[in-house]
Amino acid sequence: MGHAPTRWKAVVIVLALATMVGCQGLSTSKSSVQSTQNQLLGTLTAGPTSVSFGNVQVGTSQAQSDTLSNTGVTNLTISQAAVTGLGFSTTGLSLPLTLIPGQSTSFSVVFAPESAGSASGTLVLTDNGSSSAVSLALSGTAVAAGSLSATPTSFSFGNLQVGTNQTQTETLKNTGGDSLTISQATVSGAGFSYTGLSLPLTLAANQSATFGVVFAPTTAGASSGSVALTVSGSSTAVDIALSGTGVAPAALTATPASLTFTNITVGQNQAQTETVKNIGGENATISLATVTGTGFSISGISVPVTLTPGQSASFTVTFAPGSAGSFPGSVAIGSNASNPALSIGLTGSAVTPTPGTLAVSSVNVGSVVVGTSGTQTGTLSATGASVSVSSVSLSGADPSEFSISGLTFPVTVTTTQPVTFTVKFTPSATGSASASASFASTASNTPTAGTLTGTGTPVQSAGTLAVSSVNVGSVVVGTSGTQTGTLSATGASVSVSSVGLNGINPSEFSISGLTFPVTVTTTQPVTFTVKFTPGATGVASASASFASTASNTPTAGSLTGTGTAAPVHSVSLGWTASTTTGVTSYNVYRAIYSGSACGSYTNIGSSPSSIPAYTDSVVADGTTYCYATTAVDPSGESAYSNIIQAVIPAP
Repeated sequence: MGHAPTRWKAVVIVLALATMVGCQGLSTSKSSVQSTQNQLLGTLTAGPTSVSFGNVQVGTSQAQSDTLSNTGVTNLTISQAAVTGLGFSTTGLSLPLTLIPGQSTSFSVVFAPESAGSASGTLVLTDNGSSSAVSLALSGTAVAAGSLSATPTSFSFGNLQVGTNQTQTETLKNTGGDSLTISQATVSGAGFSYTGLSLPLTLAANQSATFGVVFAPTTAGASSGSVALTVSGSSTAVDIALSGTGVAPAALTATPASLTFTNITVGQNQAQTETVKNIGGENATISLATVTGTGFSISGISVPVTLTPGQSASFTVTFAPGSAGSFPGSVAIGSNASNPALSIGLTGSAVTPTPGTLAVSSVNVGSVVVGTSGTQTGTLSATGASVSVSSVSLSGADPSEFSISGLTFPVTVTTTQPVTFTVKFTPSATGSASASASFASTASNTPTAGTLTGTGTPVQSAGTLAVSSVNVGSVVVGTSGTQTGTLSATGASVSVSSVGLNGINPSEFSISGLTFPVTVTTTQPVTFTVKFTPGATGVASASASFASTASNTPTAGSLTGTGTAAPVHSVSLGWTASTTTGVTSYNVYRAIYSGSACGSYTNIGSSPSSIPAYTDSVVADGTTYCYATTAVDPSGESAYSNIIQAVIPAP
C-alpha cells in the first residue's frame, strides 16, 4: 500500500482503540460500561448549594454570588434556570451556557421582597451533563423598614426664670422591623439644647433610647425651636417642637423709696402711703412686713401676700411722736423675690406744740320778759393752734340768770372750725343783767372770759289772737287750690307756737307759710296759706287751731272748700263734604301731638257721606290731639285732609 495521509493515520489509531475498547466491553458487565460512560461526561456543581439572605428590608434588594463549575471530562451545557419563591430572581446568567471541563462561571441570586414575612424557594439548573439538574435552596426574611418615633412630639417648658434651667425627657423608639441609625441631632431656638444623646445611635427593631431636652433661658421673652433628628438613609427628619418663656425673677420696688415726716406736733400724727410693686416676671410672696423706729407704725398689709408680675400692694406708714426730736426708722419687707430684704427708710421730726389763743365772743341776749327765757348764740374761736376747752364757769353780777349749753367737754376748737354755744337768759327782775363766762382750756390765755348781758322787761298783759275763716272755694277733685288766711293780735303781741287741724275733713287741708314760733304784733298781722285738695265732690271743712301766748289760746279758724267733678271734654269735628261723586263715607284719624310733631294716626271712627261731622268723646285731659279725615268711595280711600289740632284742658 502507498503511504496514507497523516489524518487517516489518526483515524486508524482511533479505530484501533475503539476495537480494543469494544473487545473489553464484550467481557465487561453492563453496569461497568455505564459507569465508564458517566465518567466521560461533564458534571455541574454549584457552590454554595444553598443561599440564605437573612433579613432584607421590604422595598430593597440583596444579591449573593454563586459559582457554577464543570467538574466532568467533557463539555456541558446549562440550558435552563428555574426560580421559585416570592421575591427571588437571578442575574448575570445568560442561557444556554456551555462550560468546558474545569471551567467555572459566577452569577447572582437576588432577594427583593415586597411584603414582610419569611420567604423560601429554589433555583433549579438543568444541563446535559451527568447530573441532569442542580437544585439550590433559597431563603430570606422580609422586614419592614426601620421607623423612628419620638414621645412626646413637643415640649412646652412654660415660664422659667432667667439663669435657671429645666430638663425634660424624650423617648426615641424604632417602631419598624429593621434597625436604623440616627446620625444627626440639630437644635434650634435660643436657650434650647439636649443632653444624653451620643451619635451616631443605632436602634434595633422595637429598641428605645432616651435623652434630655434642656431649656436654659438667658434673657426674658418667649422662645421657640426644635430638635431635628436625621436618620441615615432617610430624607425626612423627625422634628420635636420646643417652646418656653424666659422670665425675669421676681423683684420688688418701693414707691417712694423713703418717707419723711416733717415737724409733726407731739400728740398728733401723720400718715403716708407706701406702695410695693413686683417688677419681675414671676410671683413674689411677701412673708414679712415690720417697722422699726420710735413713733412709727404700719397698717393695711397682712402677710403673707402674693404679688403677680406687675401687681402692687399699698399700706400706710404712720408717725405719731410722743416727744420732740428727730427719729429714724425703717420698714423691712421680706419676700422670696430676687431682692428678699427690701428696706424703706423712715425719717420723722417732732416739735413741741405751741399753745393757741382762745377767744370768747360777748353775747347780748337782748330784752326778755321777766319770768320767761331768751337765748342767743356765742362763739369760741382759736388762733395759732387748736385749743382743748375743758370747762366753763359763770361769775359776775347776775350769774344765776344765765346758763350755757351746747358744749360737751372736752371740746376741741381748731383754727379753722369755731365752736358755738347757747346762752340762755332768764331775768328775775326788770333792768340790765350781766355775767362773765370763764372757759378753762389749753390756750395760752386760759382762763378766757366772755361777757354775757341781757335786759329784763316787765311782764305784759296777754293779748288776744284772732284767726280769719278761709274758704278756698271750688276745686276740681284730684287737684289743689289755695287761699290766704290771717292771724291778728289785739291788746298785746302774741307768740304763736303751733297749729293743728281737726274737724270733718282735716286730711284735705294743710297750712304753710309760718315758721314757729311766730310773733303777731298789734300792728302787723301775719298771713298763712291754706291748701285744699278735695278727695271727693261736695263741701269739705276743717278747723285750724293755733296755740299761742294769747289769753284765748288755743284759737281756731274755720277752713272750707268745695270739691267739684272734673269736666268731661269732647272734640266736635266738621269738614267740607267731598265734591267727588260716589263718596260713601268718611274716616276720622287721630294722633297725639308730642310738642313738636304729630305721632302715628289711628282710625277712631267713620261718618256717612251725608254727615261731614264727627264727635270724639274719648279724650284725656291735658292732651293735644291731631285730626285728619279721608273720603271713601268704591275705588278706595283718599289721602288725609288738612290737619287740625285740639287742646284738651288740664283738670
